[in-house]
Amino acid sequence: MEELTRRVSRDVRTHRPRLLDIVGIGPDSAAALLIAAGDNPERLANEAAFAALCGVSPVEQPSGKTRRRRPNRGGNRQADAALYRIVVTRLRRDTRTRTYLERRTKQGMSKREIIRCLKRYVAREIYRQIQPMTAFIAATTVT
Repeated sequence: MEELTRRVSRDVRTHRPRLLDIVGIGPDSAAALLIAAGDNPERLANEAAFAALCGVSPVEQPSGKTRRRRPNRGGNRQADAALYRIVVTRLRRDTRTRTYLERRTKQGMSKREIIRCLKRYVAREIYRQIQPMTAFIAATTVT
């Protein structure tokens, strides 16, 4: 098991060295997100498209007087699970994330809604790291 983790870490560092430096991202989560992005380079025109691919783009869910958003149910389940693991790790270890959780809880949001927002923020941060890869793949497949 340790050998597999070392290999995955090495491969992720080879292709996206700064991805593992982001708080909460381990080799398994990074690999799942890179696989999702690499499988669908034509769908990654912007970070909103990456969020939709991962299943964390917000979808309006109006019910009566309340307007809420829920996560998009489509998308890559492994990428969504990787984002969830990253958020849970950040909630345990990152002070900025805990502060955000406290602030949004005081505003009346449920923990589930807060995690949805955090997954979207993490997807945005990760897209910035993998964006050069998707541009490179798209450019090489066009020619």
